[in-house]
Amino acid sequence: MLDLSAVRRIYAEMACAYAGATDPRLVDAFAAVPREHYLGPGPWKFVTDTERYAETPSDDPIYLYEDRLCAIDAARRLNNGLPGFLARLIGALALKPGERVAHVGAGVGYYTAIMAEMVGASGRVFGREVDADLARRAAANLAHYRHVEVTGGSGVDPGHRDLDALFINAGATHPLPAWLDALAPGGRLVLPLTAENRWGIVVKITRRGTGFDAACIGNVGIYPCDGARDPAAEKALGRALKKGDQEKIAALRRDRHPRGDGCWLHGRSWCFSAASGEG
Repeated sequence: MLDLSAVRRIYAEMACAYAGATDPRLVDAFAAVPREHYLGPGPWKFVTDTERYAETPSDDPIYLYEDRLCAIDAARRLNNGLPGFLARLIGALALKPGERVAHVGAGVGYYTAIMAEMVGASGRVFGREVDADLARRAAANLAHYRHVEVTGGSGVDPGHRDLDALFINAGATHPLPAWLDALAPGGRLVLPLTAENRWGIVVKITRRGTGFDAACIGNVGIYPCDGARDPAAEKALGRALKKGDQEKIAALRRDRHPRGDGCWLHGRSWCFSAASGEG
């Protein structure tokens, strides 16, 4: 009989190694959180290499500790997220004990719990989930964390200010002003930007005084973010993704300026640019 805690530790080390994460606290957080507590009773359905679902042989939780997508709601093709990839995104937030974090798109709360482990009891984690059923499940799953609060509703407004970190776990077409304004000085926002086909890139945005640094940290395919999609921005993003060169992104500008060669994706009140600009 395999020791589940040992299996969970191996899973955590592999997921974080895949992510290129170097923070041992992230490994500890993945090892501490039981995935089966959040995904409900088994057997469970995993996404196969052919994009179909296959059921685990039994309800033994050992089957959950692989770097594979597991269904939350197979009928809607809602999945719990790929552990190695989510480890990369959470690692990019560089969470520290005592920090205030918001998680938009909390799902059933599994990755919210990992962030709660990282900030510790001296921190605060605010989960937000638009799907009412998932929000109820997440609230119940996370009830044992006194420093975690889960609310239902759209994540267009994260509901809190002075955030050290904000993780948008769904695809937007552009950064919303409410997300940027919610960041404390030095606050970090990890944001998937996706086109019509649900594929795109993830950007990390960091508040620096009155401006914002930005960088592309990878590619992504993800469920769309309710209330954070604009048809014109979606088309412009699709063109920018076809063009490529997202590695040149260095700043998010909020000052009004003419579109230029340094603009990777230019919106009415925001611009992902190679050049810095005032917020």
